[in-house]
Amino acid sequence: MKVLVIGGGGREHALVWKIAQSPRVSKIYCTPGNAGICAEPGVECIAWDGKDLDTLLGIASNIQPDLIVVGPELPLAQGVVDELNRRGMRVFGPTKAAAQLEASKGFAKEFMRRHNIPTAHYAVCPNETELRAALPHFHGKIVVKADGLAAGKGVVIANSREEASDIALEMLSGNLVGTAGASVVLEEFLEGEELSFLVLSDGEHVAPLVPAQDHKRVGEGDTGANTGGMGAYSTSALLDPQMQEWLLTHIVRPVIAGMKAEDAEYRGILYVGLMMTARGPQVLEFNCRFGDPENQAVLMRLESDIVDAFEASIDGRVSDGDFRWSADPAVCVVVASGGYPSTFETGKKISGLAEADAVPGVKVFHAGTGHVDADIVTTGGRVLGVTARGATLEEALRMAYETVEKIKFEGMQYRRDIGAKALKK
Repeated sequence: MKVLVIGGGGREHALVWKIAQSPRVSKIYCTPGNAGICAEPGVECIAWDGKDLDTLLGIASNIQPDLIVVGPELPLAQGVVDELNRRGMRVFGPTKAAAQLEASKGFAKEFMRRHNIPTAHYAVCPNETELRAALPHFHGKIVVKADGLAAGKGVVIANSREEASDIALEMLSGNLVGTAGASVVLEEFLEGEELSFLVLSDGEHVAPLVPAQDHKRVGEGDTGANTGGMGAYSTSALLDPQMQEWLLTHIVRPVIAGMKAEDAEYRGILYVGLMMTARGPQVLEFNCRFGDPENQAVLMRLESDIVDAFEASIDGRVSDGDFRWSADPAVCVVVASGGYPSTFETGKKISGLAEADAVPGVKVFHAGTGHVDADIVTTGGRVLGVTARGATLEEALRMAYETVEKIKFEGMQYRRDIGAKALKK
């Protein structure tokens, strides 16, 4: 069968890599792809700007794939699944209506209120007047979120009402995150451990994936600005069976049932970002696709055919047997451009990739890479995701970091404490 993967980041490289392992797949296309994806055997990359929906629909119509897998959030929010379904194509991912869970944080918070799903106290503020009215109801640290899609950078933690007001006004003005900040959400700051819990859904049934923990802050010790993610690890120790069942019963199944009741049936991957607090798990956010870099660590542990799971979601036959996992932990260390997530330069030549790719048990997933003549160069903020699986988390981390040291480009940065909290435990 022919498969088209939409996207060009580290998440999509991991998807292409795993899809290629299916004996059912004869050809993979990826748009727009990146230097690493294009180097995978049997993969053809097709240029696309990542935004124009009509061009994307034309690419799919020309290829006529047997299966389309949508990686990033923007085309989902634009309704690419709806449009491709109208053309009779089999697509893995949620519709535009279902993708509102990620595309609008205000929608997600109101949805959780309607369906009694545990989440932080909040206020949706579409203008300065409502912002001024809401702020007195918050104390201590306040989380300020842009309502729309901001590539993982639309969340700022303020230490006071005054700071929260300044940040929120910058968002509302469009100066901070563009149109994503046309409305803002204020939330109480929650203390605890973050957890990424993903499930596969067919609109009614769900199958859980293994858990992961992301590292959002750019600096070691969880300091500095929020990013799209500087690394992640996945280990079974993150979530015991009893807590997994609680999350399925009190959060995941109510979300899937609630979306169906609101005529927005949810099919695809549902990513639940959680804070495990003293008062129990609280939902921080929903993503309507695989996480990045969580996907890299999670798929390193997947031993069953991912294409079968995608088709189970499309056909309405998801079951607990859709995934088979390795017990071995996996870790992904993100290598980023200097200055990320603020201003950074691109076009930096990357060396050491051949040596890194040769390390057993390690896969270097490309994110922001491209070609200039025969050289592979940086094209984005997050450049590579060095991902390893080992018998223990400590071994996986050692393998990943030893491989990172083989890679060089000007200004390169990475966190050296991915998974450190887990090792201390």
